[in-house]
Amino acid sequence: MPSRHTVRLDNTLALALEGYAWLPNRLRRCGADVMRTRLLGQRTVGLHGPDAARFFYDERHVRRQGAIPGPVQSTLFGHSAVHSLDGEAHRVRKALLVALLMNGAIDSLVERTGAAWDAAARDWAARGPVVLFDEVSGVLTRAVCDWTGIPLTGDQVPAVAADLVAMVDGFATGGPRHWRARWARTRREDWLAGLVERVRRGEATVPAGSAVRAVAEHRDSDSSPLDPCAAAVELLNIIRPTVAVTWFVAFAAHALHRWPEHRERLRTGDPAFAEAYAHEVRRFYPFAPFVGGRAAADVEWGGVRIPSGTLVLLDLYGQNHDPRLWPDPYRFDPDRFVGREIAPFELVPQGGGDPRTGHRCPGEMITMALLRDLCVRLARLDHRLPEQDLRIPLRRIPTRPRSGVVIEVR
Repeated sequence: MPSRHTVRLDNTLALALEGYAWLPNRLRRCGADVMRTRLLGQRTVGLHGPDAARFFYDERHVRRQGAIPGPVQSTLFGHSAVHSLDGEAHRVRKALLVALLMNGAIDSLVERTGAAWDAAARDWAARGPVVLFDEVSGVLTRAVCDWTGIPLTGDQVPAVAADLVAMVDGFATGGPRHWRARWARTRREDWLAGLVERVRRGEATVPAGSAVRAVAEHRDSDSSPLDPCAAAVELLNIIRPTVAVTWFVAFAAHALHRWPEHRERLRTGDPAFAEAYAHEVRRFYPFAPFVGGRAAADVEWGGVRIPSGTLVLLDLYGQNHDPRLWPDPYRFDPDRFVGREIAPFELVPQGGGDPRTGHRCPGEMITMALLRDLCVRLARLDHRLPEQDLRIPLRRIPTRPRSGVVIEVR
Protein backbone atom coordinates (compact mmCIF):
# COMPACT_ATOMS: atom_id res chain seq x y z
CA MET A 1 0.00 0.00 0.00
CA PRO A 2 1.55 3.36 -0.98
CA SER A 3 2.60 5.68 1.85
CA ARG A 4 2.60 9.44 2.07
CA HIS A 5 6.17 9.26 0.75
CA THR A 6 4.96 7.91 -2.60
CA VAL A 7 4.71 10.32 -5.54
CA ARG A 8 1.20 9.65 -6.82
CA LEU A 9 -0.66 10.20 -10.06
CA ASP A 10 -1.51 13.71 -11.19
CA ASN A 11 -4.42 15.10 -9.17
CA THR A 12 -5.34 18.10 -11.30
CA LEU A 13 -8.65 16.61 -12.43
CA ALA A 14 -9.47 15.45 -8.89
CA LEU A 15 -8.90 18.99 -7.60
CA ALA A 16 -11.27 20.37 -10.23
CA LEU A 17 -13.93 17.79 -9.30
CA GLU A 18 -13.62 17.99 -5.50
CA GLY A 19 -12.83 21.69 -4.95
CA TYR A 20 -12.38 22.63 -1.30
CA ALA A 21 -12.48 19.02 -0.11
CA TRP A 22 -9.63 17.84 -2.34
CA LEU A 23 -6.61 18.54 -0.11
CA PRO A 24 -8.30 17.74 3.25
CA ASN A 25 -9.55 14.46 1.75
CA ARG A 26 -6.10 13.44 0.53
CA LEU A 27 -4.46 14.26 3.85
CA ARG A 28 -7.14 12.38 5.78
CA ARG A 29 -6.75 9.31 3.59
CA CYS A 30 -3.01 9.14 4.16
CA GLY A 31 -3.51 9.65 7.90
CA ALA A 32 -0.87 12.37 8.23
CA ASP A 33 -0.40 16.12 8.06
CA VAL A 34 1.79 15.85 4.96
CA MET A 35 1.33 14.08 1.65
CA ARG A 36 2.85 13.94 -1.82
CA THR A 37 1.03 14.27 -5.13
CA ARG A 38 1.28 15.95 -8.53
CA LEU A 39 -0.60 18.94 -9.90
CA LEU A 40 -0.31 20.05 -13.52
CA GLY A 41 2.50 17.53 -13.82
CA GLN A 42 4.49 19.18 -11.03
CA ARG A 43 5.85 17.47 -7.93
CA THR A 44 3.64 18.72 -5.08
CA VAL A 45 3.51 18.39 -1.30
CA GLY A 46 0.44 19.21 0.80
CA LEU A 47 0.81 20.32 4.44
CA HIS A 48 -1.71 20.76 7.23
CA GLY A 49 -1.82 22.28 10.71
CA PRO A 50 -0.35 25.16 12.74
CA ASP A 51 3.17 23.68 12.77
CA ALA A 52 2.97 23.25 9.00
CA ALA A 53 1.81 26.86 8.66
CA ARG A 54 4.77 28.04 10.73
CA PHE A 55 7.08 26.03 8.45
CA PHE A 56 5.36 27.28 5.29
CA TYR A 57 5.63 30.99 6.17
CA ASP A 58 9.36 30.76 6.93
CA GLU A 59 11.15 32.10 3.83
CA ARG A 60 14.08 29.78 4.54
CA HIS A 61 11.74 26.90 3.71
CA VAL A 62 9.15 28.16 1.22
CA ARG A 63 9.32 31.07 -1.20
CA ARG A 64 6.55 32.79 -3.16
CA GLN A 65 8.58 34.05 -6.12
CA GLY A 66 7.75 31.90 -9.13
CA ALA A 67 5.15 29.95 -7.17
CA ILE A 68 1.94 31.75 -8.12
CA PRO A 69 0.57 30.23 -11.35
CA GLY A 70 0.36 32.60 -14.32
CA PRO A 71 -3.45 32.36 -14.55
CA VAL A 72 -3.77 33.42 -10.89
CA GLN A 73 -1.39 36.35 -11.38
CA SER A 74 -3.31 37.39 -14.49
CA THR A 75 -6.61 37.47 -12.60
CA LEU A 76 -6.32 37.77 -8.81
CA PHE A 77 -2.96 39.27 -7.82
CA GLY A 78 -1.47 40.81 -10.95
CA HIS A 79 2.07 40.44 -12.21
CA SER A 80 4.89 41.99 -10.10
CA ALA A 81 2.56 42.14 -7.09
CA VAL A 82 3.85 42.01 -3.52
CA HIS A 83 2.54 38.42 -3.23
CA SER A 84 5.15 37.23 -5.74
CA LEU A 85 8.16 38.89 -4.07
CA ASP A 86 10.58 37.58 -1.44
CA GLY A 87 13.36 38.97 0.76
CA GLU A 88 14.10 42.69 0.83
CA ALA A 89 11.93 43.42 -2.20
CA HIS A 90 8.94 41.88 -0.41
CA ARG A 91 9.67 43.67 2.87
CA VAL A 92 9.89 47.13 1.27
CA ARG A 93 6.75 46.67 -0.83
CA LYS A 94 4.90 45.07 2.10
CA ALA A 95 5.83 48.02 4.32
CA LEU A 96 4.01 50.33 1.89
CA LEU A 97 0.82 48.28 2.08
CA VAL A 98 1.05 47.77 5.84
CA ALA A 99 1.36 51.54 6.34
CA LEU A 100 -1.79 52.04 4.28
CA LEU A 101 -3.86 49.12 5.54
CA MET A 102 -2.94 48.67 9.19
CA ASN A 103 -3.30 52.01 10.92
CA GLY A 104 -5.97 54.33 12.28
CA ALA A 105 -7.19 55.10 8.77
CA ILE A 106 -9.12 51.82 8.85
CA ASP A 107 -11.68 53.57 11.07
CA SER A 108 -12.25 56.04 8.26
CA LEU A 109 -12.89 53.22 5.77
CA VAL A 110 -15.38 51.61 8.16
CA GLU A 111 -17.20 54.93 8.59
CA ARG A 112 -17.40 55.48 4.83
CA THR A 113 -18.62 51.94 4.30
CA GLY A 114 -21.27 52.33 6.99
CA ALA A 115 -22.52 55.54 5.41
CA ALA A 116 -22.65 53.88 1.97
CA TRP A 117 -24.50 50.89 3.48
CA ASP A 118 -27.09 53.10 5.18
CA ALA A 119 -27.75 55.05 1.97
CA ALA A 120 -28.08 51.84 -0.04
CA ALA A 121 -30.33 50.17 2.56
CA ARG A 122 -32.85 53.02 2.31
CA ASP A 123 -32.98 52.35 -1.42
CA TRP A 124 -33.35 48.57 -0.93
CA ALA A 125 -36.54 49.09 1.01
CA ALA A 126 -38.08 50.97 -1.93
CA ARG A 127 -36.89 48.54 -4.61
CA GLY A 128 -38.22 45.25 -3.29
CA PRO A 129 -36.08 42.08 -3.35
CA VAL A 130 -32.38 42.73 -3.97
CA VAL A 131 -29.38 40.41 -4.29
CA LEU A 132 -27.28 41.22 -1.24
CA PHE A 133 -24.02 40.02 -2.83
CA ASP A 134 -24.38 42.48 -5.71
CA GLU A 135 -25.47 45.36 -3.48
CA VAL A 136 -22.65 44.92 -0.98
CA SER A 137 -20.02 44.82 -3.73
CA GLY A 138 -21.23 48.25 -4.84
CA VAL A 139 -21.23 49.60 -1.27
CA LEU A 140 -17.67 48.43 -0.70
CA THR A 141 -16.45 49.68 -4.09
CA ARG A 142 -17.83 53.16 -3.48
CA ALA A 143 -16.34 53.33 0.02
CA VAL A 144 -12.87 51.93 -0.73
CA CYS A 145 -12.34 54.07 -3.83
CA ASP A 146 -13.29 57.16 -1.85
CA TRP A 147 -10.96 56.06 0.97
CA THR A 148 -7.97 55.41 -1.31
CA GLY A 149 -8.41 58.64 -3.26
CA ILE A 150 -9.51 57.03 -6.54
CA PRO A 151 -11.94 59.39 -8.30
CA LEU A 152 -15.16 57.52 -8.96
CA THR A 153 -18.57 58.87 -9.96
CA GLY A 154 -21.78 57.17 -8.93
CA ASP A 155 -22.53 55.90 -12.41
CA GLN A 156 -19.08 54.24 -12.57
CA VAL A 157 -19.61 52.19 -9.41
CA PRO A 158 -21.51 49.20 -10.92
CA ALA A 159 -18.93 48.57 -13.67
CA VAL A 160 -15.94 48.90 -11.34
CA ALA A 161 -17.61 46.69 -8.71
CA ALA A 162 -18.40 44.05 -11.33
CA ASP A 163 -14.76 44.00 -12.50
CA LEU A 164 -13.37 43.73 -8.96
CA VAL A 165 -15.74 40.86 -8.19
CA ALA A 166 -14.82 39.16 -11.48
CA MET A 167 -11.10 39.19 -10.58
CA VAL A 168 -11.80 37.21 -7.42
CA ASP A 169 -14.50 35.02 -8.92
CA GLY A 170 -12.40 33.81 -11.86
CA PHE A 171 -8.94 33.18 -10.41
CA ALA A 172 -9.35 29.43 -9.72
CA THR A 173 -11.16 28.25 -12.81
CA GLY A 174 -11.01 28.10 -16.58
CA GLY A 175 -13.59 29.02 -19.16
CA PRO A 176 -15.76 32.15 -19.18
CA ARG A 177 -15.21 33.07 -15.50
CA HIS A 178 -11.45 33.03 -16.00
CA TRP A 179 -11.52 35.17 -19.13
CA ARG A 180 -13.93 37.66 -17.55
CA ALA A 181 -11.41 38.01 -14.73
CA ARG A 182 -8.51 38.59 -17.15
CA TRP A 183 -10.42 41.23 -19.11
CA ALA A 184 -11.52 42.91 -15.89
CA ARG A 185 -7.93 43.10 -14.62
CA THR A 186 -6.64 44.51 -17.90
CA ARG A 187 -9.32 47.24 -17.86
CA ARG A 188 -8.67 48.24 -14.27
CA GLU A 189 -4.87 48.11 -14.50
CA ASP A 190 -5.02 50.45 -17.52
CA TRP A 191 -7.44 52.72 -15.66
CA LEU A 192 -5.31 52.99 -12.52
CA ALA A 193 -1.95 53.16 -14.34
CA GLY A 194 -3.31 56.17 -16.21
CA LEU A 195 -4.39 57.74 -12.92
CA VAL A 196 -0.91 57.24 -11.41
CA GLU A 197 0.73 58.81 -14.46
CA ARG A 198 -1.61 61.83 -14.29
CA VAL A 199 -0.88 62.26 -10.57
CA ARG A 200 2.86 62.19 -11.23
CA ARG A 201 2.51 64.79 -13.99
CA GLY A 202 0.35 67.00 -11.76
CA GLU A 203 -2.68 66.57 -14.04
CA ALA A 204 -4.82 64.83 -11.42
CA THR A 205 -5.32 65.91 -7.83
CA VAL A 206 -5.71 63.29 -5.12
CA PRO A 207 -5.78 63.82 -1.35
CA ALA A 208 -2.47 64.10 0.50
CA GLY A 209 -1.83 60.89 2.44
CA SER A 210 -4.14 58.87 0.21
CA ALA A 211 -3.19 55.44 -1.08
CA VAL A 212 -3.04 56.77 -4.64
CA ARG A 213 -0.55 59.44 -3.59
CA ALA A 214 1.53 57.00 -1.52
CA VAL A 215 1.74 54.42 -4.32
CA ALA A 216 2.57 57.07 -6.91
CA GLU A 217 5.45 58.35 -4.74
CA HIS A 218 6.69 54.97 -3.48
CA ARG A 219 10.30 53.89 -4.04
CA ASP A 220 11.01 50.17 -4.24
CA SER A 221 14.00 48.35 -2.72
CA ASP A 222 16.20 49.49 -5.62
CA SER A 223 15.14 53.14 -4.96
CA SER A 224 13.22 53.33 -8.23
CA PRO A 225 9.59 54.46 -8.47
CA LEU A 226 7.02 51.84 -9.26
CA ASP A 227 6.30 51.28 -12.92
CA PRO A 228 2.77 52.65 -13.55
CA CYS A 229 1.49 49.14 -14.23
CA ALA A 230 3.03 47.83 -10.98
CA ALA A 231 1.54 50.82 -9.14
CA ALA A 232 -1.87 49.94 -10.60
CA VAL A 233 -1.41 46.33 -9.47
CA GLU A 234 -0.76 47.40 -5.87
CA LEU A 235 -3.72 49.80 -5.86
CA LEU A 236 -5.88 46.91 -7.05
CA ASN A 237 -4.38 44.85 -4.24
CA ILE A 238 -5.93 47.35 -1.84
CA ILE A 239 -9.36 47.79 -3.39
CA ARG A 240 -9.88 44.23 -4.72
CA PRO A 241 -9.45 42.45 -1.34
CA THR A 242 -11.69 45.06 0.28
CA VAL A 243 -14.45 44.32 -2.21
CA ALA A 244 -13.82 40.59 -1.63
CA VAL A 245 -15.30 41.13 1.85
CA THR A 246 -18.57 40.85 -0.12
CA TRP A 247 -18.18 37.06 0.07
CA PHE A 248 -17.98 37.12 3.87
CA VAL A 249 -20.97 39.47 4.19
CA ALA A 250 -23.05 37.10 2.03
CA PHE A 251 -21.92 34.22 4.24
CA ALA A 252 -22.80 36.25 7.36
CA ALA A 253 -26.32 36.76 5.99
CA HIS A 254 -26.53 33.04 5.26
CA ALA A 255 -25.51 32.28 8.86
CA LEU A 256 -28.05 34.73 10.30
CA HIS A 257 -30.75 33.00 8.29
CA ARG A 258 -29.73 29.50 9.37
CA TRP A 259 -28.99 30.37 13.00
CA PRO A 260 -31.25 33.34 13.83
CA GLU A 261 -30.63 32.88 17.55
CA HIS A 262 -27.48 35.02 17.15
CA ARG A 263 -29.33 38.02 15.73
CA GLU A 264 -30.28 39.69 19.01
CA ARG A 265 -26.75 39.53 20.41
CA LEU A 266 -25.39 41.05 17.22
CA ARG A 267 -28.01 43.81 17.27
CA THR A 268 -26.73 45.04 20.62
CA GLY A 269 -23.43 45.96 18.98
CA ASP A 270 -21.41 44.19 21.67
CA PRO A 271 -17.84 44.48 20.24
CA ALA A 272 -16.65 41.17 21.69
CA PHE A 273 -19.53 39.20 20.17
CA ALA A 274 -19.33 41.04 16.84
CA GLU A 275 -15.64 40.13 16.67
CA ALA A 276 -16.36 36.50 17.58
CA TYR A 277 -19.16 36.31 14.99
CA ALA A 278 -16.87 37.69 12.27
CA HIS A 279 -14.15 35.18 13.17
CA GLU A 280 -16.63 32.30 13.08
CA VAL A 281 -17.94 33.36 9.66
CA ARG A 282 -14.36 33.35 8.33
CA ARG A 283 -13.60 29.98 9.95
CA PHE A 284 -16.82 28.17 9.10
CA TYR A 285 -17.43 29.25 5.51
CA PRO A 286 -15.10 28.43 2.58
CA PHE A 287 -12.99 31.11 0.94
CA ALA A 288 -9.44 30.13 -0.11
CA PRO A 289 -8.90 26.34 -0.14
CA PHE A 290 -5.12 26.54 0.21
CA VAL A 291 -2.09 28.75 -0.50
CA GLY A 292 1.01 27.72 -2.38
CA GLY A 293 4.74 28.32 -2.56
CA ARG A 294 7.90 26.54 -3.66
CA ALA A 295 10.51 24.85 -1.53
CA ALA A 296 13.41 27.30 -1.26
CA ALA A 297 15.94 24.49 -0.74
CA ASP A 298 16.00 20.77 -0.03
CA VAL A 299 13.96 20.74 3.19
CA GLU A 300 12.07 18.25 5.32
CA TRP A 301 8.81 18.42 7.24
CA GLY A 302 6.90 15.70 9.05
CA GLY A 303 9.45 13.11 8.03
CA VAL A 304 8.99 13.85 4.32
CA ARG A 305 11.84 15.17 2.22
CA ILE A 306 10.80 18.12 0.03
CA PRO A 307 13.26 18.78 -2.82
CA SER A 308 14.04 22.35 -3.82
CA GLY A 309 11.47 23.78 -6.24
CA THR A 310 8.65 21.45 -5.15
CA LEU A 311 5.21 23.05 -5.13
CA VAL A 312 4.13 23.28 -1.47
CA LEU A 313 0.45 23.70 -0.58
CA LEU A 314 -0.80 24.73 2.85
CA ASP A 315 -4.29 23.46 3.64
CA LEU A 316 -6.45 26.39 4.81
CA TYR A 317 -9.98 25.05 4.51
CA GLY A 318 -9.09 21.78 6.21
CA GLN A 319 -7.28 23.49 9.07
CA ASN A 320 -10.23 25.78 9.70
CA HIS A 321 -12.37 22.63 10.13
CA ASP A 322 -9.89 20.49 12.06
CA PRO A 323 -11.55 19.02 15.20
CA ARG A 324 -8.18 19.06 16.95
CA LEU A 325 -8.35 22.87 16.84
CA TRP A 326 -12.10 23.47 16.70
CA PRO A 327 -14.32 21.02 18.62
CA ASP A 328 -17.41 20.10 16.59
CA PRO A 329 -16.00 22.10 13.64
CA TYR A 330 -19.13 21.92 11.46
CA ARG A 331 -21.23 23.61 14.13
CA PHE A 332 -21.51 27.38 13.66
CA ASP A 333 -20.63 28.71 17.10
CA PRO A 334 -19.34 32.29 17.52
CA ASP A 335 -18.91 31.68 21.25
CA ARG A 336 -15.85 29.55 20.52
CA PHE A 337 -14.02 32.86 19.91
CA VAL A 338 -15.38 34.89 22.83
CA GLY A 339 -12.46 35.58 25.15
CA ARG A 340 -10.14 33.36 23.10
CA GLU A 341 -6.70 34.58 22.05
CA ILE A 342 -6.01 33.28 18.54
CA ALA A 343 -2.48 32.13 17.81
CA PRO A 344 -0.92 33.49 14.57
CA PHE A 345 -0.87 30.08 12.84
CA GLU A 346 -4.19 28.77 14.17
CA LEU A 347 -7.08 30.51 12.33
CA VAL A 348 -5.96 30.79 8.71
CA PRO A 349 -8.74 31.88 6.31
CA GLN A 350 -6.37 34.55 4.97
CA GLY A 351 -3.07 32.84 5.70
CA GLY A 352 -0.94 32.60 8.82
CA GLY A 353 1.84 34.42 10.63
CA ASP A 354 2.43 38.15 11.11
CA PRO A 355 0.71 40.25 8.41
CA ARG A 356 3.15 43.10 9.07
CA THR A 357 6.22 41.20 7.95
CA GLY A 358 5.22 37.89 6.37
CA HIS A 359 2.99 36.78 3.51
CA ARG A 360 -0.23 36.80 5.54
CA CYS A 361 -2.77 39.13 3.94
CA PRO A 362 -2.12 42.70 5.19
CA GLY A 363 -5.77 43.49 4.52
CA GLU A 364 -6.98 41.03 7.16
CA MET A 365 -7.44 43.83 9.68
CA ILE A 366 -9.62 45.64 7.16
CA THR A 367 -11.63 42.47 6.55
CA MET A 368 -12.27 42.06 10.26
CA ALA A 369 -13.09 45.73 10.86
CA LEU A 370 -15.57 45.83 7.98
CA LEU A 371 -17.10 42.46 8.79
CA ARG A 372 -17.60 43.35 12.46
CA ASP A 373 -19.44 46.51 11.50
CA LEU A 374 -21.48 45.08 8.62
CA CYS A 375 -22.57 42.00 10.59
CA VAL A 376 -24.11 44.31 13.20
CA ARG A 377 -25.75 46.46 10.52
CA LEU A 378 -27.10 43.34 8.83
CA ALA A 379 -28.56 42.06 12.10
CA ARG A 380 -30.24 45.42 12.68
CA LEU A 381 -31.65 45.54 9.15
CA ASP A 382 -35.35 44.61 9.14
CA HIS A 383 -35.40 42.07 6.35
CA ARG A 384 -36.48 38.59 5.35
CA LEU A 385 -35.19 36.02 2.89
CA PRO A 386 -37.77 34.80 0.35
CA GLU A 387 -37.56 31.25 -0.94
CA GLN A 388 -34.33 30.80 -2.92
CA ASP A 389 -31.38 28.47 -3.53
CA LEU A 390 -28.98 29.07 -0.62
CA ARG A 391 -26.80 26.03 -1.30
CA ILE A 392 -23.04 26.64 -1.23
CA PRO A 393 -21.31 24.34 -3.76
CA LEU A 394 -17.90 23.21 -2.51
CA ARG A 395 -16.73 22.26 -5.99
CA ARG A 396 -16.84 25.94 -7.01
CA ILE A 397 -13.78 28.02 -6.02
CA PRO A 398 -14.37 30.63 -4.74
CA THR A 399 -17.85 29.61 -3.74
CA ARG A 400 -20.83 31.58 -2.46
CA PRO A 401 -24.56 31.01 -1.91
CA ARG A 402 -26.04 30.23 -5.31
CA SER A 403 -28.72 32.89 -5.03
CA GLY A 404 -26.30 35.58 -3.87
CA VAL A 405 -28.67 35.87 -0.85
CA VAL A 406 -31.83 37.62 -1.96
CA ILE A 407 -33.33 39.83 0.76
CA GLU A 408 -36.53 41.85 1.13
CA VAL A 409 -36.02 44.93 3.30
CA ARG A 410 -39.14 46.01 5.16
